[in-house]
Amino acid sequence: MLKLAVIGAQTLLGRELVEVLEARECSVLPLAAGPMTRQDEEGNLVVFAPTPALLEGLELVILADAPDDNGLLDGFQGRVLDLRDGGAAVGKPLPLAGGWPKGTARIKGRPALEQVLAFIPKLVDGVTDISGVHLSSVACLGDKGVSGLAAQSLAILEGSEPDETLLGYRAAFEAIPQTPRGSLTEVRIPTFHGDILILNLRGDLKVKSAPKNAKWLDKPPTSREVAVTSLLLAYYKAGTKQSATLTLGFDPILWGVLQPIMRLLELEK
Repeated sequence: MLKLAVIGAQTLLGRELVEVLEARECSVLPLAAGPMTRQDEEGNLVVFAPTPALLEGLELVILADAPDDNGLLDGFQGRVLDLRDGGAAVGKPLPLAGGWPKGTARIKGRPALEQVLAFIPKLVDGVTDISGVHLSSVACLGDKGVSGLAAQSLAILEGSEPDETLLGYRAAFEAIPQTPRGSLTEVRIPTFHGDILILNLRGDLKVKSAPKNAKWLDKPPTSREVAVTSLLLAYYKAGTKQSATLTLGFDPILWGVLQPIMRLLELEK
C-alpha cells in the first residue's frame, strides 16, 4: 500500500486527489497548506496542519497547494509530485508515458493543454500542421476559478456589478479571447469544468483507434459531457485536400491531472 500525503487537501484539486487515491486503497494523509482555521476544522474533509513529523515514513508527498512553511520538505527522503501552478513547481516534467522514472526524486505536473497536444499523434497520424481554438473553463484555476465564477454570476443576476478581485477579470457571461500563442488561440468561457479544443489539421491524415484513456464520438463533445469523465473525448470531421477538423474535449483536473497521476504511480485499474 502506497503511503502518501496530499498538501492542500482542502483545494478543489486536493479534494479530488484524496478521494481518487483512497479509492485505489492508498494510505492518504490529507494536510492543509498551513495552520488550521475554525472553518477548516469544521469542514467535510478531515485535514491536519502540516508538520515535518507527519511526513516521516511516507513514500510520497503531493503538492496540490504551496505549503506556508517553505522548509516543510527539507530533509524529506521520499518522492515529491509538485502540482502547483505556474513557475512555482519544481522537478522534472511529468513524463508523457509510463510510470515514475527510476532515480527521479521530484516531478512537476504538465499543463493539461500541453498533454493534449502531445496526445494528438495517438489519435491521428500524418499531421503536418495544426491551428485552432482552445475554449478554456475556469477549472484550471482551481477553487478561485469556480468560486469566482459562481459569485460573479450571482451578482450579475441580482443586478450588481461583479467583483473581479478573485479572478482578476470579468468571467461571468463573457467569452474572452486571449492573445494567440502561435497558431492556437485561447478563449476563456464562463463554464466551471470541461475544456474544448477545436483544431484544424493538415497532412496525409489517418485516424487511429482510440487509446484506453480516450474515446471517439459521432458528434462534437460538449463541456458538460467532458466535465464528468476522465476520458479525452474526440470527434473527427474530414475536410478536403488533406484537411480535417479535430474536436477534443477534456477536463483539466480529471483528464489532465488525475488520469496521468494514476499512470505515473501505477495505480490504474
